[in-house]
Amino acid sequence: MECISIFDMLKIGIGPSSSHTLGPWRASERWINHLKKENLFHKITSIKVNLYGSLSLTGEGHATDLALILGLSGNNPEYIETSEINSIVNSVETSKQLKFGGEFFISFNPANVIIFNKEFLPFHANGIKFTGFNNKIEISSDTYYSIGGGFVVREELIHAKENIKIHKTFPFPIQKAKELEVYCALNKMKISEVVLENEKSLRCATEIDSEINRIWDTMLESMYNGCHTKGVLPGGLNVKRRAFDIHKKLIGDSNYNSPSEWLEIIRKTEVKFRQILKWVSCFAISVNEVNASLGRVVTAPTNGSAGVIPTVLMYYLVIENHHAGFKEIKQFLLVAGEIGSIFKKGATISAAMGGCQAEIGVSSAMAAGALTELLGGTPEQVLMASEIAMEHHLGLTCDPIGGLVQIPCIERNAMGAIKAINAAELALESIANHAKVPLDKVISSMWETAKDMNSKYKETSEGGLAVSVNIPDC
Repeated sequence: MECISIFDMLKIGIGPSSSHTLGPWRASERWINHLKKENLFHKITSIKVNLYGSLSLTGEGHATDLALILGLSGNNPEYIETSEINSIVNSVETSKQLKFGGEFFISFNPANVIIFNKEFLPFHANGIKFTGFNNKIEISSDTYYSIGGGFVVREELIHAKENIKIHKTFPFPIQKAKELEVYCALNKMKISEVVLENEKSLRCATEIDSEINRIWDTMLESMYNGCHTKGVLPGGLNVKRRAFDIHKKLIGDSNYNSPSEWLEIIRKTEVKFRQILKWVSCFAISVNEVNASLGRVVTAPTNGSAGVIPTVLMYYLVIENHHAGFKEIKQFLLVAGEIGSIFKKGATISAAMGGCQAEIGVSSAMAAGALTELLGGTPEQVLMASEIAMEHHLGLTCDPIGGLVQIPCIERNAMGAIKAINAAELALESIANHAKVPLDKVISSMWETAKDMNSKYKETSEGGLAVSVNIPDC
């Protein structure tokens, strides 16, 4: 049984896309590590990178080429200084050389090395092939697939355990939502408690808390940075940042010096219903404006949907419970991560495979369930909230204008967050045992919808808004 840690679902990385940016970045690292295992790394004098399918069709808009340069240069997306990204890329483009794996220089002209192929490879829409040469003689060829949420699989190991972190030591192995519900009932535990026991089988309590803190700090910082940065997003669409102006109107002349002080100021701000909607939208838009500008965010479960979960958690902290702290943050992320893993196992979290229902829909379901537990909901109501949130995202297409994670992606995070909050409230006012559609059924329906969806609506920018809106070349 495939058991996925919440830290596989909630990853720290660089925007704008988990499948098109973080995935190729991680694939570059995987290939370099493979070369080292085969004692081929130091024999490489030049390379070629072929992109296929969705990676090719929307790769430039998703900064796939930049991610490859950064990954092949040995940089880590979790820790790289975002302010240095442009200088690293510019240096490679100017010098036509790349410090391979951060160790030695090879010739590297991005325009000739990174090849965009429109055809699709059979296994997944996001294919990437690395070829290594020694004095023009091919000595390595390896194909990887970026399958969504920053997960990467190597073609030769598609059916092997190495592809995904599979943890057999979980005391509560979970493949379906119904199994999670049964564990809770038999052991009289909350969903977060069941998930925590699984995580404890992998790492100590101190490490769990440290990683959750790091994830939340990154989420909070991305909201803070987005709310305090004005200007125009990169990419050519000339999309004006909106979070800055929305935030300025909401917070007024308050004084603070850090994200944590900022959070406390917002908690003390009296808000009415309409302002709550504005705050929720502001938080979500802020994260995804950071994501769209190659900033650091938490993949939750993808970069394109990175704003939903921090927004709904922020809503809880600033609207529902001013006394909440790390305990509630931890509880929220444990539940959200587990719900996301159930979607990944039963369907997909890749827009290139399932459209935007696989990104915003899943993130909304994750957030709805997590919020429901914090508001006192039963495990059954938690799963019901997740079902409601996904039910009202079924069929959502992925048709980014210009291949950029901007229109309609940024606003969709605000809508997904608001739907999550509404789904939680509906579930809390319902008798979950009377629900007509269980979560496992909506996950199954989502996957069937994904398979039936035309490929032009699956992150290819060949249909929908991407072709119906006239824009300048980006």
